[in-house]
Parts: sequence; structure tokens; C-alpha cells
Amino acid sequence: MIEIKVQNIVASTTFAEKLDLDMIAQSLEEAEYEPEQFPGLVYRLSDPKTATLLFRSGAANCTGAKTISDVKTNIKIISEKLEKIGVKVYKDHDIVIQNIVATSDLGGELNLSEVAVALGLENVEYEPEQFPGLVYRLAEPKVALLLFGSGKVVCAGARNMDDISIAVEKVSKELISLGFLKK
Repeated sequence: MIEIKVQNIVASTTFAEKLDLDMIAQSLEEAEYEPEQFPGLVYRLSDPKTATLLFRSGAANCTGAKTISDVKTNIKIISEKLEKIGVKVYKDHDIVIQNIVATSDLGGELNLSEVAVALGLENVEYEPEQFPGLVYRLAEPKVALLLFGSGKVVCAGARNMDDISIAVEKVSKELISLGFLKK
């Protein structure tokens, strides 16, 4: 089994029917709100190390989490902070994982020019003058893998951990069968 390390989880939820971002910015000193720059309020936590974007619509995006548990903790902490300043927040938060980014190492160097041709140009983007990695889009699971000559891989676009594991194992087996990696 190839080791996979989660780098970032992006999740969304809704805290309330609407949020008064001006009031929240004035009440919570850690809040960053510059509406002329960006329409959302940024609230950063140090534990778990996350940033949450709050919008007037009541919607929020949490980014920076490394585990689903961190996402849930983040949302619980933000809810409690909002309640303390008088915001009526929903009791149950429907949390939707939007994207998980993870990294792995396939355990061998890759000749990306040869890999690009072997994997089939219809699923691959490789322009080494513009970006040093090869982008390999899988149909199932629907994720993008960035392969680097070092054998390192970044998986993006997954919505659950199983998809990441399946994608990394799939590309590893494919590269072994094509002779680019050793077992």
C-alpha cells in the first residue's frame, strides 16, 4: 500500500440563513474582513490550522484541514464563536467535502515524456516548458493526478479518501505494467 499524505481538505457548510459580516468582524478580533477586496470574511484558527471564509448568504468554506475530524472541529468552534456574539446558527451542519489534495511517492523516477505517450494523450497534459509536471486525468475516480519526474504525485479533485487511494494505486499499477516503475 502506497503512503498517502493529505495536504488540504476544502469543505463547505451553511451556518445560518444570513450573516452580518460587519458585526462579526467588529465582534471577533481574529476576523479579517475587507469587502472592497473580497466579499467574504476570513476567520483563521490555529488548532486545527484552518481558514474559514464566511459569506453574507450564511454559507462558509473551510480550507486547510488535514482530516475530516479537523473540518468538523473547525465548524464546531466557529459555530460556538458565532453563538457567543449573538448569531443564531443552525444546529446541524450539512458538511460537503469539495476537494481533497493529497501527495504520495511512487518510489521511482519517471521519464514524463515517455509516460505521456504511454498513458494516452487524450487523458494527459504535459507541457514541460510551462509546468514541470504531467497532468493525468482519471475518469474513474474523477480526479487529477500531477506526476513529477521524481516519482512524486499530487492528487487533486477527490471528494473522499477512497478515491485518492484508488487513483494512486491505479496509476502505480499502470506505470508498473508499462515498465516505468518497478514493483
